[in-house]
Amino acid sequence: MAKEITISTEYITLGQFLKLADVISTGGMAKWFLEEHQIFVNGEAENRRGKKLVDGDVIAIPEFGKFKIKS
Repeated sequence: MAKEITISTEYITLGQFLKLADVISTGGMAKWFLEEHQIFVNGEAENRRGKKLVDGDVIAIPEFGKFKIKS
């Protein structure tokens, strides 16, 4: 079961998502985290912190869990 992350805007960037989901503690850690960990958005590997995530997107981070964007 994926943990739902609710956003109040049309989209959120992957870097913002990582902080909102409490995967990282500061926005500055996003670049490092993306270099060190595999992240999958809707089943495809993703490493761009500016990747726009919208309602319904599913983010899987091995060892951290699965998340679903909800607006």
